[in-house]
Amino acid sequence: MTLEQTIQKASVLVESLPYIRTFFGKTFVIKYGGSAMPDQDVQRDIALDVILLRYVGVKPVLVHGGGPAITETMRAVGREPQFVNGRRVTDAETMRIVRMVMMGIINTDIVSTINRFGGKAVGLSGHDGNLIVARKRLERAPTGETVDLGFVGDVERIHPELVQELAENGYIPVVAPIGAGYQGESYNINADSVAGELAAALRADKLIILTDVEGILEEPGNPASLISALQVQRARRMMEEGSIAGGMVPKVEACIRALEAGVPRTHIIDGRVSHSLLLEIFTDRGIGTMVVS
Repeated sequence: MTLEQTIQKASVLVESLPYIRTFFGKTFVIKYGGSAMPDQDVQRDIALDVILLRYVGVKPVLVHGGGPAITETMRAVGREPQFVNGRRVTDAETMRIVRMVMMGIINTDIVSTINRFGGKAVGLSGHDGNLIVARKRLERAPTGETVDLGFVGDVERIHPELVQELAENGYIPVVAPIGAGYQGESYNINADSVAGELAAALRADKLIILTDVEGILEEPGNPASLISALQVQRARRMMEEGSIAGGMVPKVEACIRALEAGVPRTHIIDGRVSHSLLLEIFTDRGIGTMVVS
């Protein structure tokens, strides 16, 4: 390595100093999902980013999804997934698969990766400490009929005390989006929604949603039309017009929910980019789309 390259690395560290000072002691809720999740290199980079955040004084809380892995497991056991408005129809058997994949495989893998690289991660679901209290969700089909999706839920209430206690003591909570019903039943909840509600309950300083697209695009399919900063009013208009659609809708809704609860900044960024979290948080330019009130 040349002296010039070494000086360049030092310059990057100096650039990050104001951000480290600003965010020391603050809570960041990070949602990790998308088709990039099975990529081991991406998983390693995200784990290293989260560990670095913890060591410079940020309190990261990770929420993960797992839809593609659930679909793959269902097909492996001969069950074909069914969806209404993008939401998985979840009967009792499917809910058992969801719990197995979310907690037994994905959550454990993320916790193991963080711990392997020097972090202290703890896996949680909504049942732990009554973290996520859920209510049953009824979906309205395109025909106008109300559809019973089974064990699909919405967040009724967040009890953040366990997450706060872990984060205050140097641990990195890793939360699976499984809610607990009032009768002890489990509900499958959209991970973006859980992240938004958790950020609100924790009064986080940032909500960061990692996904597998560049961010919010002015022209769908055209990366050059990336919107770097999007105001809530415009975001709502784009959802009404259909230019924000599909899986991006719950992400934007989660950002709006967090902003309305007082979270200062929310971000939707491309988790496939190497060390995307560090680029967004500790550099002047940042990446992806920042949704602001």
